[in-house]
Amino acid sequence: MLSKFFEKIGERVLNFLSELGEVTMLLIDSVKSLRYLPKSKRIVLYQMEHIGVGSLPLVLIIAIFTGAVAAWQAAYQLKGVAPMSLLGGTTSRAIITELGPVLTGIVIAGRVGASIAAELGTMKVTEQIDALEIMAIQPVRFLAMPRIVASVFMMPVLVVLANAISVFGAYLVSRYFIGISFAVFFTSVKKFFIFSDFTAGLFKTVVFGGVTALLGCHIGFHTSGGAEGVGQATIRSFVMSAAMILILDYFLWMLIF
Repeated sequence: MLSKFFEKIGERVLNFLSELGEVTMLLIDSVKSLRYLPKSKRIVLYQMEHIGVGSLPLVLIIAIFTGAVAAWQAAYQLKGVAPMSLLGGTTSRAIITELGPVLTGIVIAGRVGASIAAELGTMKVTEQIDALEIMAIQPVRFLAMPRIVASVFMMPVLVVLANAISVFGAYLVSRYFIGISFAVFFTSVKKFFIFSDFTAGLFKTVVFGGVTALLGCHIGFHTSGGAEGVGQATIRSFVMSAAMILILDYFLWMLIF
C-alpha cells in the first residue's frame, strides 16, 4: 500500500519534470525562431490584433469594476484609521502593482491561452501540424513564435489601459458614493505614485503574457483524443496559465519589490 503511494508520487514528479523539460525546449526553440520574425511579421500582427484588440472590451469591463471594488474596499479599510484623502493613492498603487497585472493576466489566460490551446489542439488532432512538418515548415516558427511574441507585446498595452480604466472606476466610486472630490483624489494619486511601481507591474505582465502563450502552445502541440481531447486541452491551458500567473506573481513580487 505504501509502496504504491510512493510510486504514484514518483510518477507524478517524473511527469512534471518531463513536461517542464518540454516547455523549456519549446521556449528555447521559440527564441531561436526569432530570427525569422521579419518574415513572420504579418502573422505576428494578426495575432497582436487577435490578442490585443479582441481582448480589449472584456479587459476594460473587468478593469472598471476592479477599480470600483478596490475603492470600496480601500474606503472600508481606511474608515476610522486614516483620512479618506489617502483613498486615491492607496487604490491606484494597489491597482498598478497588483490588481491590474494579475487580473488582466488571468483574463488573457482564459481568453487567449485557452484559444491558442484549442486552435493548435484542433490542428494537431486533424494532422494539420503533421502536414506542416511534411512541407518542411517548422510548427514552432510558424505557429508558436508569432503567438508568444504577440502576447508578450500586447499584454503590457492591455494592462496600461486596464490600469487607467481601473483608476477611473475607483474615482467614480470615490466621487459619487464616498464624496471625495476630483482634486483630492488625484492629488493623492500623484503623491503616492512611484514610477518603479509602474515599470515593475509592466515587467510582470511581460512574463505573464509569455507564460500564457507558451503554455497554450505547449498544450496545443500535445493534444490528442479528438474533440474531447481539444476540450480537455482548453481547460488545462486556462488552469495551468492562471495557476502559473499567481505563482509567478508571488516570486516576482519577492524579486522586484
